[in-house]
Amino acid sequence: MIEDLAGWELFCSWSGGKDSCLALYRAVQQGGVPKALLTVMEEGGEVSRSHSLPRSVLEEQSRLLDIPIIFCSATWDEYEAVFLEALGKLKAAGIDAGVFGDIDVEDHRDWVHRVCDTEDVRPVHPLWQCSRRDLLEEFIDLGVEATVVMLRNDLLDESFLGRRIDRDTIAEMERAGIDASGELGEYHTAVIGGPLFSSSMRLPEAGQKTRAEYSFLQFGA
Repeated sequence: MIEDLAGWELFCSWSGGKDSCLALYRAVQQGGVPKALLTVMEEGGEVSRSHSLPRSVLEEQSRLLDIPIIFCSATWDEYEAVFLEALGKLKAAGIDAGVFGDIDVEDHRDWVHRVCDTEDVRPVHPLWQCSRRDLLEEFIDLGVEATVVMLRNDLLDESFLGRRIDRDTIAEMERAGIDASGELGEYHTAVIGGPLFSSSMRLPEAGQKTRAEYSFLQFGA
């Protein structure tokens, strides 16, 4: 979805993964001025929701993007209230728009619009209703580097953990029977380089862990 964002100061709802990164890139190309990344952490504040990325990895992404990162922590039950509080603070700081990486899941887009409307923040969805497969191709063609950091064990073998998102990995995911966009949570990634980054970063992998039906990369110093 192409929008005129010229001069708009915005934040990005930042998972650290490929879709939020591509959405941010498109928003910048459309004239938006990124002022903050917003990441919701688990209640302990040590790792992010869903992607389970440690604060140190997210802070390094922030440094290489040269965009400040704002952390807040919440349980899933507290998530909306905490997110609304963060939106209110961003709005008070003069940031009037938020970038989100949703592609085609209506329920989540509806939630984003509802909470943004509450705080009079403009929701921006640069990827909305684009072909999932075309977005993967765009991501690769732009030279964005991303690593698989989480996957569902019932859908993908643990050998995919730590793999780069490239055409070979996408082909193998499709042969495994999943939609390689991962839009429904089949897997998550961490972006480690690309056109918005000043340089590529090292992802400090330190093994794997399993929690419920998911496997995650663990990270060292």
